Amino acid sequence: MTRPPVSRRTMSQSVPSRASFVEPTVITNREEARALRVLRPRRAAPEAAVRPTRAEIDLAALRHNLRAIRRVSGDARVWAVLKADGYGHGAPAVARTLERAGVDGISVALLEEAIELRGAGIRAPILVMGGYYGDSYEELLAHELVPVIYHEGHFDGLARATRTRGLQERVSVHLKVDTGMGRLGVSVDELPRLLEYAAGFPQISIDGLMTHFACADVPGEEGDASLAEQLALFERARSIVRAHGIEPRFVHAANSAAVLRANLSSAARFNAVRPGIALFGVAPMASEHRVAAELRPTLKLRSEIVAIRTIEEGAGVGYGSTWRAQRRSVVATVPFGYADGLPRSISEPGAGGSVLVRGKRAPIVGVLSMDLATIDVTDVAGARLRDEVVALGHQRGVHGEDTITVEQLAATAGLIPWDVLTSISRRVPRFYREP
Repeated sequence: MTRPPVSRRTMSQSVPSRASFVEPTVITNREEARALRVLRPRRAAPEAAVRPTRAEIDLAALRHNLRAIRRVSGDARVWAVLKADGYGHGAPAVARTLERAGVDGISVALLEEAIELRGAGIRAPILVMGGYYGDSYEELLAHELVPVIYHEGHFDGLARATRTRGLQERVSVHLKVDTGMGRLGVSVDELPRLLEYAAGFPQISIDGLMTHFACADVPGEEGDASLAEQLALFERARSIVRAHGIEPRFVHAANSAAVLRANLSSAARFNAVRPGIALFGVAPMASEHRVAAELRPTLKLRSEIVAIRTIEEGAGVGYGSTWRAQRRSVVATVPFGYADGLPRSISEPGAGGSVLVRGKRAPIVGVLSMDLATIDVTDVAGARLRDEVVALGHQRGVHGEDTITVEQLAATAGLIPWDVLTSISRRVPRFYREP
């Protein structure tokens, strides 16, 4: 079987075409007053790829999922969550696609992630949710980013940055309230004091109010009770904010699980939602909403057979020879491993990890290596060099067709889908497919 060609008309890339994967930058650490040289990693470029391992991203499926989420969300604005490199899909290319599809805004965890998107030409509003800004408040302003804030130091840092830059216009921020997640955010009890402090900063406008649900993906009464408790606290917070004469334009709490929770009222989605993993075709556990079944997977992780051999009964494979052939077997080697994002646990004895070859499942045998996997193709008739091997996604072949979903791979590994998608490393080139 010949290797399928890559059409430049149907594939796009999100990285510079040069082969260099690092870019030196000199920064100054104010605390230590010394220069540091930082090497910023670049993703493996598709045209520089030699081995056949790659992640293929279906941009049409991404747009479809955005439309599906919009139907559920009604009039609420959709702020796509693209943290962790767009859940492993490559944030710049994903953001560019969603921006062209009319997404209302983008949310990221880190300032660095937001700056990367601005560097890629993204002009949509970008909400930075992580809350740690160190000595980089001026960077927030320079890149026209919207910070999430929740303590007095945020106001101080932004005020200093506005003075330094000589800004005349007000800086928009979103205020986060902790209603039960217990990570970031001002407590409802401490909110009045923070709002009184905020009144001393007329150059800062609280344009949004937000919280985060802890149990939106927990099914049944337990999840419902947690949501009800958090919503009650959030409504109390909204009342306090109004009492201080503030009426934020954006009010948001719903992540993917909440957006797709069938019994969550539209009012509880407020006027903005923050879907993340649902955009990539994965419905969280408690997503009973009918639209959850319409979501389409966006990522396929594939490679090819690069070696094939016959081994005798009793022969061992891999580190520690944890797998031994129970019969005369045909085994094949595939150039992807745990350094590429495949969970090593799927190769543990009894785990049942498998891949697709010629439309049929082939078990992973032996311990998964950093760069290589070994599979048993004894029962895959006609398996040969350069056959496509799919570790995640759909395959149609001479023996039929099958799909390994993110949920299935995560369950085999004892993980959650978020782990799987965000672990696909930067050395795996992303290819972006259009219909």
